[in-house]
Amino acid sequence: MILQRSLPHTPWSDPRLSRLPGTQPLDFKDWLVVDDAYSAQMAERDRLIAEQPAAVCALDPSAREAGEELLELVLGDLDARPAFRIAADGVTRPDGVLVPLDRTAPMQTLGRLVQEDFCILQPGGEGEHILSGAILCFPSEWTLAEKFMRPLSRIHRPVAPYDANIAARVQRMFDAVPPGRVLWRANAHPYDDPSLFMPRPEVPPRQRAQWSAPFVRSERQCILRLPETGAIVFSIHTYVLRREDLSPEQRATLPGAGEAQG
Repeated sequence: MILQRSLPHTPWSDPRLSRLPGTQPLDFKDWLVVDDAYSAQMAERDRLIAEQPAAVCALDPSAREAGEELLELVLGDLDARPAFRIAADGVTRPDGVLVPLDRTAPMQTLGRLVQEDFCILQPGGEGEHILSGAILCFPSEWTLAEKFMRPLSRIHRPVAPYDANIAARVQRMFDAVPPGRVLWRANAHPYDDPSLFMPRPEVPPRQRAQWSAPFVRSERQCILRLPETGAIVFSIHTYVLRREDLSPEQRATLPGAGEAQG
């Protein structure tokens, strides 16, 4: 099992996060997170990218420039962190692994540098952004193949709270977010299975675990606009921890059985 020992946010009781879309501003320096599960999560990401590349990575030709820009943006962030060592041909991670710097495969390279998954969204038809690129090693009961090159409303079709009103608000947010600004939100769900790589087709409908389940899975999701291409980046940092490792305050405010946030 790959688990964190604490959860730095509490979306089920924080009023700023508990209502969709529930976004808050974030300083760019806090965008990428290196936590206590870094080494274990990165080993799993290395394995998935090597063994199942088609399941975890996709990049449409129209999004290649955005993928390359995103890689440079992340490299610039990591260059300011002493735990990462960046050279012309590779990046040495905090766990000591040397990742070749392959700019011809930006999404795979990104997936081996940081714990975050990344989705690239670009304007498409009918006024909606479409998912045109991704490195998605830790899907939470969805598959990249079913979402790739689909618009936001279609991507979120199985999500019950994501109705037409929420879809319109999210699209307006994507249209309006300026370069240099980062927004973040978080969700949380109970799980019986702590696996990080959890792909699942949209049908049949999934059955949610009860909040008495032994694990809590939370995604810290960030939104930003790339300054050159204008593409939207949606990043996902996944936390999985034992329910008992929540703080006493967090356990005391857990929702009732069967409920979940976002």
